[in-house]
Amino acid sequence: MPELFTLIDRLAEGERLTHGEFVTLIGERTPETTAYLAEKAVETRQAIYGNTVYIRGLIEVSNICKNDCLYCGIRAGNPNCDRYRLTEEDILSACAEGYELGFRTFVLQGGEDGYFTDERLTSLLSAIKQAHPDCAVTLSLGERTRESYQRLYDAGADRYLLRHETATRSHYERLHPAALSFDNRMRCLRDLREIGYQVGCGFMVGSPYQTTADIARDLEFIADFKPDMCGIGPFIPHKDTIFADFSAGTVELTCYLLSIIRLIHPPVLLPATTALGTIHPEGRERGILSGANVVMPNLSPASVRKKYMLYNDKASDGAESAQSKAELMRRMEAIGYEVVTARGDVRKTFAQGEHP
Repeated sequence: MPELFTLIDRLAEGERLTHGEFVTLIGERTPETTAYLAEKAVETRQAIYGNTVYIRGLIEVSNICKNDCLYCGIRAGNPNCDRYRLTEEDILSACAEGYELGFRTFVLQGGEDGYFTDERLTSLLSAIKQAHPDCAVTLSLGERTRESYQRLYDAGADRYLLRHETATRSHYERLHPAALSFDNRMRCLRDLREIGYQVGCGFMVGSPYQTTADIARDLEFIADFKPDMCGIGPFIPHKDTIFADFSAGTVELTCYLLSIIRLIHPPVLLPATTALGTIHPEGRERGILSGANVVMPNLSPASVRKKYMLYNDKASDGAESAQSKAELMRRMEAIGYEVVTARGDVRKTFAQGEHP
């Protein structure tokens, strides 16, 4: 056990751990080292962000997807998925409502739906930026060509979220059909970074066949890539996939890894994800108390929220709903945190010597 405390101290001091040390830190954790790690992560986050929690308005634009990822409830091969696609008018209306509620970042997320061509997305981005020039727009629309990413960036997209899923090639291939490529996923992340986006990566905790060594490689990837954002959440099975009977990931390990990621890359914007809020009634709070500093309540039209079902029983109401911002603020204040509406552009504000 003393070795684990030493590893945590070294991380907090900015040292890079080896693969074997990450394996040890994950595999031999105890309640005592978990509490110590969370304490160090919170100290590190507070030194940069204070007790602020950033909110992002999530708009799930389509659950139509050309891909057949084996774990996903909206995969192309699921005949039981009730499909929908928001119109540009729907999306602009959600942004307008979100703006009135105080949101200054909109996250447009969806399956890889061929309807959303570069032409349609550039038109949409221009309209959002014209209506809300003080807002940031984040896209999370999967793998595209470098040329496509460039066009969307030029049209006003500020950020792009693309989970790397896993940094282990063999593990990636067990979660995806042969048509999808580990190399292409990594290519996309490199292209996004080179173009100039603020880039988010991430992975599922406890996904099928995941080993402690796989997670250690994910942490090494994050240490090397230094994402602006990193989204991790517990794997939750979906009833219409081949992994329906697999066990879900745990809140405990997810929060432990949130703390490690905060120490690996202190400025990272780190969400307490919807999956955490789904798997435990206080999952969001536990994420924040482990070093996270972002929450993304749902701004999608109420009529479609239940249809964007990536996994069983995905939360979309209550504090997960953007319309319940007051409840979310109350819950964050109850654990000593303040929800703020600032865009939180990490690189820009750090360059200016200000808090984001």
